[in-house]
Amino acid sequence: MRGVPRPPGRSAAAAALRGSPYSSLLARMAAHRGEVFPLHVGDTWRQAPEGARPEELPRGIPGINRYTDIWGLPELRDAIAERTRARVGGTVSRGNILVTGGATAGLMAAVGALVSPGEEVLLLAPRWPLIEGHVRMAGAVPVEVPLLFGDVGSDAAVSAVESLVTEKTVALYVNTPNNPTGRLISPATLAALIGWARRRDLWIFADEVYEDYAYAGPHTYAFPLASERTVAAHSLSKAYGLAGSRCGWLVGPDAALSEIVKFGAHTIYSAPTASQHAALRILAGAGDAWVAEARAEYAATGAEAARRLGVPAPEGGSFLFVDVSRSLDARGLMGFLEDCAAEGLFLAPGPSFGPFPTYVRLCYTAVPPETALRGVDVLVKRLHKELPSNGLGT
Repeated sequence: MRGVPRPPGRSAAAAALRGSPYSSLLARMAAHRGEVFPLHVGDTWRQAPEGARPEELPRGIPGINRYTDIWGLPELRDAIAERTRARVGGTVSRGNILVTGGATAGLMAAVGALVSPGEEVLLLAPRWPLIEGHVRMAGAVPVEVPLLFGDVGSDAAVSAVESLVTEKTVALYVNTPNNPTGRLISPATLAALIGWARRRDLWIFADEVYEDYAYAGPHTYAFPLASERTVAAHSLSKAYGLAGSRCGWLVGPDAALSEIVKFGAHTIYSAPTASQHAALRILAGAGDAWVAEARAEYAATGAEAARRLGVPAPEGGSFLFVDVSRSLDARGLMGFLEDCAAEGLFLAPGPSFGPFPTYVRLCYTAVPPETALRGVDVLVKRLHKELPSNGLGT
């Protein structure tokens, strides 16, 4: 007798992926009466640079309605290679550049191409939420390395990753400027971590999408420290306010990119053509003044938000990661988030970023500065802190 077929269901990879832990709260946003402070999402309120928005592209660009090469427009790859050489030095050519459908698609393809089922990837945490899912989609195991708090020196960082490495470890994920903490990994610490990864013969996935928003010092690029094993992700979304355009790129060794591009071809095929043409205009100079203005605004808003909350100012990026443990009751973090939502404030829960059950992340660039700081004031009151009477946005 033939066996009963398994009914349709989800795959093991899909079952391993986390759903949004606060989607039920977001459903309350539209129904909320009063001002809403959507500080849960990592985005910008600012319009993209003038002259570089896809809808502003000139008429008559040949092939704008068609696919590009799966590697990206050749002229865009050349422009990115030139930009990369100017920023990191060394020899970078078109073969080291793969244009992707945003950094998300790029990192997914990188993990899929370079990590096999059952292998392990070390994730410096707190970390960007989706990288865990990318590792699980590959059938691999994400290993959290809680590290990015306090004064992280080179020795402590190397000890932390060394304590969790196994014979199954194949890669290390680093993110600086960091989402969600707003911390920068110092040049010495990053060099020590990459040197350790080289000795261990590991791949390095470097998430550098906030490269233009380092406030406490210059951003340190990973690729020139170990160009033979580093795949670095970059993005128009964070740098130029073009999240909806879905365009970014990877910088890496050509042999690795030749494998990664296969995954890109089997998912998005090629990055949006209009967005690639917008990227060409941005890299030709249309985005320079925009970034300078946005960086100054973000730094000022982040510093003021931190002052009101009584936490250190962000060193880069667009986030603060706040411990709310003293304000939690028996309902735990979700109860705290529900109370915030009742006042129109929406925050991202700490467990989205690793094993941090008493933290929340807020994005101070998602809405105009004055609105963001009014939302911060809601959080301040929830934390039972005295509200300062002066400062930006009061």
